[in-house]
Amino acid sequence: MKRHYFMVSFLPKEANLPLLTGRCISIMHGFTCKHNIQGVGVSLPAWSDTSIGNKIAFIHNDESVLNHLKQQGYFQDMKECGFFKLSQVSIVPDDCVEVRFKRNQAIAKIFVGESRRRLKRLEKRALARGELFNPKKVAVSRELDIFHRIAMSSGRTQEEYILHIQKEDVDCKSESAFSSYGFATNTILNGTVPDLFTLVCRG
Repeated sequence: MKRHYFMVSFLPKEANLPLLTGRCISIMHGFTCKHNIQGVGVSLPAWSDTSIGNKIAFIHNDESVLNHLKQQGYFQDMKECGFFKLSQVSIVPDDCVEVRFKRNQAIAKIFVGESRRRLKRLEKRALARGELFNPKKVAVSRELDIFHRIAMSSGRTQEEYILHIQKEDVDCKSESAFSSYGFATNTILNGTVPDLFTLVCRG
């Protein structure tokens, strides 16, 4: 089955790329949850070792889903303001290699702030069960493959949080199994997306 995509390019030279990427993902997340749509994947065509890049692409088998997503108010408003460039919804070229963009929640656990929040949650649960909270220190390897952060905020709770994303090269295409954020995970969800980097290079 042919897959389709559309790409969002962030035009301001001094743009906060993790923030804009997060806003786009939030719009997609809300849209897919509202309409009960599965299988929308996220590709990051301008990803590099040093930056998440100034582009995000949404991938899906159904062209009409992407056309509807593209018409969401945020994308259209940012386009009219000159902040975003939106591509046409197009068929993914046959010569695109497959990659996996995955959310690695284990990365967050090595950072002090996230560890503190996690311990507070665990302590609260233990106290609710009437148990003594006695956390054990666990040695964590700090050798990590390259990752980038995406800044997110919850529309329901207004809390801010971070998605830690890594890019993996893969040998073959996997089914469109993604989280509601459009990414694979460390465990169950292993969907792949086309690496649209070559389209960026073609201009």
